[in-house]
Amino acid sequence: MRKLISLEIRKHKLAGMLKGALITNLGILAFMILVVFIDRSELETYSDVFEALYLFIRAAFIIFASVLLSKLIIDEYKNNTITLLFTYPISRMKLMYAKLIIVLLFTFLNIIVSNITLGAIIVGINSFANAIPGEITADLLISELIKTGASAVYAAGIGLIPLYVGMRKKSVPATIVSGVLIVALISSGFGEFRLGELAFVSVSLGLLGMAIAFQSIRRVERDDIA
Repeated sequence: MRKLISLEIRKHKLAGMLKGALITNLGILAFMILVVFIDRSELETYSDVFEALYLFIRAAFIIFASVLLSKLIIDEYKNNTITLLFTYPISRMKLMYAKLIIVLLFTFLNIIVSNITLGAIIVGINSFANAIPGEITADLLISELIKTGASAVYAAGIGLIPLYVGMRKKSVPATIVSGVLIVALISSGFGEFRLGELAFVSVSLGLLGMAIAFQSIRRVERDDIA
């Protein structure tokens, strides 16, 4: 499976996606610096800052997941290259597993690394600027790390939901647009409330994404039998 994943990464030149992730993180960091240290608006505590940071990172990489799904799966179906691919002496299910694992790991790892890295940079800047009151305690760090890890798992699952639209429409734009709409949905709310902050909603959407991925693999299996 690792070799198959490596081949898929090289075939689709996915290393370039890391450059896109880096640029995205720099953009998020620049915006957070503007809001926290220059504008000094509503983010008054470390908890507020970490929550806002996660919100932007989660949104960015759920959309990245829809782009990856488009490159790895939807584009293959649209251009009928998947037919040629399925003639190779490789299990169709293993191939689909490899593609979906790439999307899951890319989303999960980037959310984890981005939150830790950007959070550390902001804390470092604040040690000189003193714009955020209070101190970083061990309890706060442990709480945020647990929250980030759990939320990254949910977000990785949510990132698979656009696969449903993509497989039905065989459309790259529809896949990416559905990812943007999902981000808009879970980020929407009134005042301090956001739909995506409800654990039940995050868990349900994450499980829905995994169910869609499983159904897509089953569909490939049925097509193979047919």
